[in-house]
Amino acid sequence: MRLPASYPLALLAALVALTPVYVLLSLASDANTLFDSHNLEILGNTLALMALTVLGSILIGVPLAFISAYVHLPLKKFWLVLFAAPLAIPSYIGAFTLYAAFGPGGEIEGLFGLTTAPMYGLSGAAIVMTLYTFPFVMMTTRSSLLSLDASMVNAARTLGMSMTGSIFKVILPRVVNGIAAGSLLVALYTLSDFGTPAMMRLDTFTRVIYVEYNAFGLNRAAMLSLQLMCIVGFLLFLESQIKTATERHGRALILFPSRLQLMGLFTIFTPILMLAIGLPLAIFMLWLARDGVADFDINIAWNSAYASIIAALTAVIVAIPVAHAALTGKAGRIMERVTYFGFGIPGIVMGTALVYGGLQLPLLYQTLALLVIAYVLRFLPLAVGSIRTSTEHLDGSLVKSARVLGASPREAFMRVTLPLTARGIVAGAALVFLESMRELEATLLLGPTGFETLSTYLWRVYEAGYFGRAAIPGLLLVVISAGGLAIMLSGEKRSS
Repeated sequence: MRLPASYPLALLAALVALTPVYVLLSLASDANTLFDSHNLEILGNTLALMALTVLGSILIGVPLAFISAYVHLPLKKFWLVLFAAPLAIPSYIGAFTLYAAFGPGGEIEGLFGLTTAPMYGLSGAAIVMTLYTFPFVMMTTRSSLLSLDASMVNAARTLGMSMTGSIFKVILPRVVNGIAAGSLLVALYTLSDFGTPAMMRLDTFTRVIYVEYNAFGLNRAAMLSLQLMCIVGFLLFLESQIKTATERHGRALILFPSRLQLMGLFTIFTPILMLAIGLPLAIFMLWLARDGVADFDINIAWNSAYASIIAALTAVIVAIPVAHAALTGKAGRIMERVTYFGFGIPGIVMGTALVYGGLQLPLLYQTLALLVIAYVLRFLPLAVGSIRTSTEHLDGSLVKSARVLGASPREAFMRVTLPLTARGIVAGAALVFLESMRELEATLLLGPTGFETLSTYLWRVYEAGYFGRAAIPGLLLVVISAGGLAIMLSGEKRSS
């Protein structure tokens, strides 16, 4: 039996995706200790941050999911975008601005004379991570809520159950899997984030890995990376076991709150949205008004865009055969799943592995090519998923018709399949571009000497204490991230 033409390239992509794991295993084999008392402290901080963030995201995200799915609001689409807007701000930007705003000598004290508690440590990191991850829980829970038939709630109300009782006894049990799926996304994001714990001065795995790397402790950094990957792998396994229940769609539940109830809702959630969105933007605008734009080098923005464009184009070229292989058989699906492994590896871990790989290959060490490889390995699944989805929706009879009319497989692909899946290809490239622009950890470790991007410039400004210079790169990253949010929400609209 002849193998599909996409298999060799898909197999190569899968093998390359596993390379960082092999490199880390080789490095960690030379580490002096597998686990010590300091590891226990790091593990405790990491798990505590993860648990607090998940809890906070559920407490905020689930009520907002109910509001956006069921409550009749004026300008409902506007509120959905506003509730999801924290996803448009990288968490390290939120950490930067909240750290600068609160505490003695912070911007709030300087402007209003109000002394506030400092924002750092475990509590500060948990607050920041919750503010920028609760939309994950909101979106997955909202999706589950919209799939429910309101007839069961109406039946419960007819039998005398209150609306509050209906929510807790009828609705919530049916969306537990949606809440769990969002919570696992929050947990994975928290484990992989480097910028927030580092700026909040909390020793988690990601921060200590970076410290060990800078202290030339590459073996210990690799050992810590493998320990972190074990936790991430366990969460990915749990995520794969969650199956969101599907029900026959019926009439959607619509709630008409009173004016007093609406005012209560806004009173509760407005401070959260102001902290997550309003405060960072206000701080950046304050710095922009105070320090201007004269000191910002536009080449920094060009560096970010240039590297991200190359990564996006490369990722799409690699993703096309992987996506098509996934649709042709079980072996192809396995190869596709292997490429997703890179997305589960935190950027700091990927960077640590590729630094050692670059040391073994001097032609790659501290080159733009190595940084692009890291971006592609990290974000290839975004391109694969987008292209595969668009290909799945393609009418197979069109390709068969082209073959019957004498077109070779290559001609049928180039003249039929490729043009009809162009939208998915462009969307995948856009997502890879946007995520590459935001990536901090891998860029810090792998960027060529003197090659500054928007994210690394923000990090250098934070380290040096020149906060005012963060205004332009911070605002640019927010605008870029907003583009990613727009793509995600438009994808939800097409799905619905």
